[in-house]
Amino acid sequence: MAEPERSAIGAGQRLGAPETLGISTLDPGHKPPAMPSGRHVTIRVRMLDDTEELFDVSQKASGKVLLDMVCSHMNLIEGDYFGLEFQNHQRMTVWLDHVKPIIKQLTRPKQTILTFAVKFFPPDHAQLLEELTRYLFALQIKRDISCGRLTCNDTSAALMVSHIIQSEIGDFEESQCRSHLLNNSYIPYQIPLIDKIMEFHSKITGQSPAESDRQLLEVARRLEMYGIRLHAAKDREGARLGLAVGPTGVLVLQGNSKINSFNWSKVRKLSFKRKRFLVKLRPDLNSSHQSTLEFLMGSRDCCKVFWKICVEYHAFFRLFEEPKPKPKPVLFTRGSSFRFSGRTQKQVIDYVRESEFKKIPVDRKHSRVQHNIRLSPLPCPRPQDAPTEGEAPEDGAESPPRRHWKESALVSAEDASASRTTTTTTGASPSHQRNGREDATGPVCRAEEARGSTQLTHPEHQSTEVAPSSPHPSASPGHSQAMVNGQKPLEPCGPPSPLTSPLLNDAGSVRTDDEDEVRRKRFPTDRAYFIAKELLTTERTYLKDLEVVTVSFHSAVGQDEATPDSLRKTLLSTFEPLHKFHDGFLREVEQRLALWEGRSNAHIKGDYQRIGDVMLKNLQGLKPLTANLHKQSEVLLELEKACRASRRLEDLCRDFELQKVCYVPLNVFILRPLHRLSHYKQILERLCKHYPATHVDFRDCRAALADVSEVVEQFQGSLIKMENFQKLLELKKDFIGVDNLVVPGREFIRLGCLSKLSGKGLQQRMFFLFNDVILYTSRGMTATNRFKVHGQLSLHAMTIRGSEDEWGVPHAFTLVGKQQSVVVAASSLIEMEKWMDDIQVAIDIANTSNGPSSDLLTSSVIDNKRPDVSSPEAESEDDTTASRTSLERPGPHRGNTMVHVCWHRNTSVSMVDFSLAVENQLSGNLLRKFKNSNGWQKLWVVFTNFSLFFYKSHQDEYPLASLPLLGYSVTIPSETENIHKEYVFKLHFKSHVYYFRSESEYAFDRWMEVIRSVTVPFGSARIPKSKELRPR
Repeated sequence: MAEPERSAIGAGQRLGAPETLGISTLDPGHKPPAMPSGRHVTIRVRMLDDTEELFDVSQKASGKVLLDMVCSHMNLIEGDYFGLEFQNHQRMTVWLDHVKPIIKQLTRPKQTILTFAVKFFPPDHAQLLEELTRYLFALQIKRDISCGRLTCNDTSAALMVSHIIQSEIGDFEESQCRSHLLNNSYIPYQIPLIDKIMEFHSKITGQSPAESDRQLLEVARRLEMYGIRLHAAKDREGARLGLAVGPTGVLVLQGNSKINSFNWSKVRKLSFKRKRFLVKLRPDLNSSHQSTLEFLMGSRDCCKVFWKICVEYHAFFRLFEEPKPKPKPVLFTRGSSFRFSGRTQKQVIDYVRESEFKKIPVDRKHSRVQHNIRLSPLPCPRPQDAPTEGEAPEDGAESPPRRHWKESALVSAEDASASRTTTTTTGASPSHQRNGREDATGPVCRAEEARGSTQLTHPEHQSTEVAPSSPHPSASPGHSQAMVNGQKPLEPCGPPSPLTSPLLNDAGSVRTDDEDEVRRKRFPTDRAYFIAKELLTTERTYLKDLEVVTVSFHSAVGQDEATPDSLRKTLLSTFEPLHKFHDGFLREVEQRLALWEGRSNAHIKGDYQRIGDVMLKNLQGLKPLTANLHKQSEVLLELEKACRASRRLEDLCRDFELQKVCYVPLNVFILRPLHRLSHYKQILERLCKHYPATHVDFRDCRAALADVSEVVEQFQGSLIKMENFQKLLELKKDFIGVDNLVVPGREFIRLGCLSKLSGKGLQQRMFFLFNDVILYTSRGMTATNRFKVHGQLSLHAMTIRGSEDEWGVPHAFTLVGKQQSVVVAASSLIEMEKWMDDIQVAIDIANTSNGPSSDLLTSSVIDNKRPDVSSPEAESEDDTTASRTSLERPGPHRGNTMVHVCWHRNTSVSMVDFSLAVENQLSGNLLRKFKNSNGWQKLWVVFTNFSLFFYKSHQDEYPLASLPLLGYSVTIPSETENIHKEYVFKLHFKSHVYYFRSESEYAFDRWMEVIRSVTVPFGSARIPKSKELRPR
């Protein structure tokens, strides 16, 4: 297939920008800055597609005016991520200063070419809300890998190129793809990788250009050199290094390998003195770093250039708003007056979400794949105005590679309507795509109504964490997505970060007032009613969980040809009857509660103010389905066996777990029916304890309790084994470098974070304790979010001792094994005691029983240490054990599992904690309030798996956000917090504070009980009664 020639097209026209006006990147209601008087000069700007544009600007204008003109020319809303760079008179590449006049920065403006490029690289592309912004980032990545700035292994390079050509030429066709790759070079040494690129390209058929951009950014952001711009330096010994800055702090690299990093939270001050660049750190007793680190750079100007970009990165990603300028000194100046000028990332995200823009459908003219990428304030063309495929474009469609733009074209969003014309963008296809899906209705010419719509923040990826002081907006479980330019923001490509707090935007919140309270108080006040209501709310959640298996999983995976017939039949025969039964049970409970509340027949009293008879009838009806409950272990084993036999089925299951509907691991849903029996037992026990023996409902409740207790006792032994098997399967997905984790006889005991003492000091490691071995891992810079195994310690003949005095490290203890000794430190005294107790119990078990083989690793990564040496050993971060496996599994992975939460929160959980969390599941309506907000918002909340999951209502198919509770504390508001309501509890973790309000004393006590079971050691504190918490 002949390769068509690419016409030289200007970036503005290629992106569909109108020639007359653009959208200002200023805040709503603000107009662009007036052009200063004086002589104008023509500035050349090279765009990301290597075309050049000409801009007329006053010499006295600031750099921000020129950047606004460039962004307006492209209709770029999120222009704050970009900048203009050029070579100064010293041949150093620097960024155009926003505040200084252009004439003071460009000595020869007519001969200088400015380059439009990405300046700030966010850690997660989901924070980029505009499709055009992601497209420009994709062009930047394309440029970086082409010039060799973004280095990676061959697999990652081939994968990225496959996404690029999928965006450019569409679906895979062998001869066309090979011809395209032979005629176009995307990476150095491309020829040997052509076959691998084609292999990857053939696997992404049907992927839209927008989705290709997202996938390209997803691969790129995981690379170690993503967003890195190296600045040459030397350490005190004269070793050549590279300094760089990122969203999280200052990085030190040697070659292309990161050897150190200094988080913003640990940096006290950045400064430079002549050629020396100084990093002053906050004092840390647990760190081996010096308080002040010194790097030697080429010149003072080199130091200043790097210092400036550090200041800008810190302000953009860490501050809530633009820093205020320092007052000018009266007499003497000291230090630099430079400051960050522009909107911070938080301000950019808030602005895009709160604003409304109209859009027009535009194709990517650099691509053969027609796709809507630009959003513009102009009215969109009618279908008959758009040339169809094969028609010649109108005059003017072919633009020269250089176009002239004047300041008069810069129109603010508010003034745009006055200047609108009937100009249409040529080349628009009447059938375009929206958000990567085909829109058969044609172009949408009006802005969709955004009033009343609410926002759901794109959480940071799971591979990225949000520090408590981070200004990034948090996920909003109570809101649907806002309209941006008449188009919904794209969904993030991966699961949410475990540290992303579900902060619902206060704007658009559903408020409650005193009328709601009056209506609430009309309902029955009997404790039995609220116990029955807990049955109703949890049954609704349980039925939805069954539908995840019977409906969602069956439609996404079960009907695929890779799914064995035996597995499909086992799933359907096991869960379909259970779903049908509990659907009828839920309807009966809803009818009984309606009668109890008087909503259906207010005159009926007495006989219908009970629930025991309904439960007795249905629990007796559940007995014939006991055989289905016995099949739970069979389903688990069958599914695991099928995934081992079929790589495609394994990928399908992994992709399903990344869907929003699968809010906990898939295996957890499979065990839900057995866990539900324990919940019935707890509810009936509370009813029997509440009722006197003479109550009309007591006899039915006691009979139902006897029936369900018999069934629970029958499954208790097998349930413990299945929970352990399920946990091992779940942990297996989080590991890299372990092939035989799931073996008969192995039991999981505890996982969590410990600091391992090595030659580099204390390093954060994730430890996994089993009944025969301890694994220690870290979450490195891998293609997935999984944990890389560094080594293992056999429990046979191991001893453990406290080592605080020996090493001078708080909460330290030493594990002395046969071949090596490891010194670790816990985050607190309580954590140290938990670990030491569990490890000692595991050692006793290992010494008295013939457990499984402790050799878990695919190859030896254990440090070669003498058995008698207990000093801290040096440990290599570049573990070759995981590299092979990680390349075999380059796909996405859940980033919100408990392993990742423990990693971020520096805590641990045990198998006992997991079992306790299963028993303490709860769901129902709660009112939520922010620390600084005035109103309360009603949410449907589900507590399970150590987390709160937030929905708008119980009818929602999937949660809008989640809040892992490990590390949180639950208390009652103090009088100084001015929470003048009953039944309110407070959740707080560092700077995150949420207030939740329940509807009754019983509901308050239950929420406090279940949340305390995961936020503090169970039984260590008395749960306050609601009578003690009422406002005075």
